Amino acid sequence: MKKLMWMLVLAFPVAAQADYLDVIGFKMNPGCTMGKYLQIVQDFRDQWANARGYKVEILVPAQSSEVGTYYWVGRISNAEAFGKGLDAWMSAQSDPNSGPAMLMARFRECTSNQSRAGYFTR
Repeated sequence: MKKLMWMLVLAFPVAAQADYLDVIGFKMNPGCTMGKYLQIVQDFRDQWANARGYKVEILVPAQSSEVGTYYWVGRISNAEAFGKGLDAWMSAQSDPNSGPAMLMARFRECTSNQSRAGYFTR
């Protein structure tokens, strides 16, 4: 029985699943508070991210050479899902009355992006 189980395990390798991380470094614009920014992030979660399986965390520096830089860390199941969501987000920007365009306007009012990178987890 053990040999049969090992043969099945070796014959059908488990596919590796890697999450995709979307990492944006940003600084707060004058007049924007962390409280105001976190409300925009929550609205983004409620209006866009949750329905697409995109999770967001905001990293606030406790110790860093860049204490004025914060990080948005978005996590989704894979790069394909991220790409589809990003395409939909960008397409919606052409309509200034769309939910994504109004959220983006609020983000731009509150923060200035410094960098953006994508990573796979292993």
